[in-house]
Amino acid sequence: MGEDVANSISQAVAGDAEALRGLLVRFGRQVWAEVHRDIDAKHRAIIDADDVMQVTYLEAFLQVGRLTARDEAGLVAWLRRIAQNNLRDAVKEQGRQKRPPAEMRVHRPARGDSSYITLVEHLGATTATPSRHVAADEASRCIEAALTRLPEDYARVVRAYDLDGGSIADVAKALNRSTGAVHMLRARAHDRLRVLLGAETDFFSQVE
Repeated sequence: MGEDVANSISQAVAGDAEALRGLLVRFGRQVWAEVHRDIDAKHRAIIDADDVMQVTYLEAFLQVGRLTARDEAGLVAWLRRIAQNNLRDAVKEQGRQKRPPAEMRVHRPARGDSSYITLVEHLGATTATPSRHVAADEASRCIEAALTRLPEDYARVVRAYDLDGGSIADVAKALNRSTGAVHMLRARAHDRLRVLLGAETDFFSQVE
């Protein structure tokens, strides 16, 4: 069994999607049970283990090339870390929705590209501090380019919530997802946008 798992992991890391899918089917239920146990009763109306695992499996496909585990214990620990990260972010963002600080909310702009600038600043994707030092057209161009490299659901959440100013409830309804799932998708989308945009990129213009 150990050698079989090790071989499947090696194939998955090399890009074999079917090998990874088989591993997730085989071991994902164990992580699901742990997640289900860890969700507080007060959060179960908005977050369930299925939500967490859906995003976890998507992240597993995106991250598998960096997987260093080579046995069952390591694989399960890797999945567990991803799932716990998703659950933590869903709970954290749900709390913020109840008391949203102004700087954490991206509002729908009347005209122009201000929502792109606000998103860039929220992501911390530039070392330039004030938004006036960021050219709006460059911010929008680079965000749009980055969005094309995200999984579809990640990009849809960012567009609907961060750029168009929709509520979490409206975005959840449009995507046929729970609000907890939307929080997780948004958190992971932001993680990937930070990587794609980078902290030292050259697409931000300084104004004199």
